[in-house]
Amino acid sequence: MKPIRYIIPLTAIALAMTGCIRTEPLNAECDIVAATLPGDVMSQNAIISNSEVIFYVNKGTDKTRLAPEFVLTEGASINPPSGTVRDFETPQTYTVTSQDHQYDKVYTVTVNNPGISLTYDFEHIRYVENPRYKYDVFYEVNPDGSESFEWASGNQGYALTGRGTLDPSSFPTYQSADGHDGKCLTLTTRTTGTFGNAMNAPIAAGNLFIGDFVVNPSAPAKSTHFGRPFDRKPINLSGYYRYTPGETYYRLNKSLSDKLEPVPGKVDEFNIYGVLFERPEIGYLDGTNILTSPDVTAVALFNDGDRTPSTTWRHFSLPFVYLKKLDFEKLFDGKYSIAIVMSSSIDGDTFSGAPGSTLMVDQLVLTCEE
Repeated sequence: MKPIRYIIPLTAIALAMTGCIRTEPLNAECDIVAATLPGDVMSQNAIISNSEVIFYVNKGTDKTRLAPEFVLTEGASINPPSGTVRDFETPQTYTVTSQDHQYDKVYTVTVNNPGISLTYDFEHIRYVENPRYKYDVFYEVNPDGSESFEWASGNQGYALTGRGTLDPSSFPTYQSADGHDGKCLTLTTRTTGTFGNAMNAPIAAGNLFIGDFVVNPSAPAKSTHFGRPFDRKPINLSGYYRYTPGETYYRLNKSLSDKLEPVPGKVDEFNIYGVLFERPEIGYLDGTNILTSPDVTAVALFNDGDRTPSTTWRHFSLPFVYLKKLDFEKLFDGKYSIAIVMSSSIDGDTFSGAPGSTLMVDQLVLTCEE
């Protein structure tokens, strides 16, 4: 038998030789990571989700001959190729193929002018699902049946906690059947378990808003990117709600093991509000400045004391209060954005609230000046 002192060096040499000839596996990802339109036609950065790209363009842009350019994950290819001229009067589809040619992903690419639908009934959902969980994504349609926009929520972040299941109602934001008229939006405040505690985010309020949710583990409040381009003057936000606060209100206390400090006697409240703002260079406001930024032009808010719990549907009407003069030239050019925000816990942005607090919303109407 060969002495062991010879086997070890020979094994090391063999491994080294293997390392010299091994090649890296081809990339299996097939994502669009950035998108742009040539020329000065975009009113804000493209919105990119798992299966959709939305461009917002200035008024007067000819949508019949646009040539989007895409940045893809390493080694991926796209069909039609980046830079192909297409007619975007209607949405167009693109197929991204991974470098290893094993995976494809189809993207719908839409080009929109500033503006969104003004009535919201929460009847339309699609699913994000995998073998472990499934959650609802809400979207709205225009009078002609075309899709107006997709709502954003924190469900994507909650999925990382591992507490969501294949039942969409296990998530903080979901659709219910017993709306004021048909189906409705339901928001429920939930605890986030070990994962959330590690992020100092032990509470996840159910939320839905106009904008995008981009997970930011180092600064969770900045995960919410509020607003869509808008070119009308809003004057009122109205609709119907039902609200039941949870039993025990907790505030975030980073010194506790579960980060949850009960606050005796405090009753949770919901929040629904609208914000019109002049869009900053970054393109959006976030959870740290949505109501405090100097870019905010007008707000529609509940007065303190008016967020009344109710087991039956209750109508509300919130006028927009203008904090500064509206620049109509910038409005016409699509330089403003609108955000509508709903939450089952008013302090959800500070990861405080009462687990079980449930807000139901239906038949929202954004009224604008003619």
